[in-house]
Amino acid sequence: MDATLHAFVGLHIIGIAALLGGFLTQMKLIGAGEARMSPSMLHGALTMLVTGIALVGLNQADGNSLDNVKIGVKMALLVVILGLVYVKRDEEKVPAPLLGTVGLLTTANIFIAVMWT
Repeated sequence: MDATLHAFVGLHIIGIAALLGGFLTQMKLIGAGEARMSPSMLHGALTMLVTGIALVGLNQADGNSLDNVKIGVKMALLVVILGLVYVKRDEEKVPAPLLGTVGLLTTANIFIAVMWT
């Protein structure tokens, strides 16, 4: 069971790296007004959602105690991120505040995961 949990944690980290990396690659284009939601951002958010749900299920099946409030907050942030990225995925240009919101929520999600104990 531990190997499966660790594999899903690794995939979860890959998902957040794809989401945050997609945002960071668009930073240079924000000033030019040509930033967009990259496919890696959508795929990263979806990967985080699927692996996060799997991690909750695996941890509960293993008998570990979970902080349901923390998981709920992280899930809510991820659903907002996923909604923004999904709705704006086909647009050629995305407003800078919208892309900034995705980056801010992604960063907040990371800090909640690390700092909330």
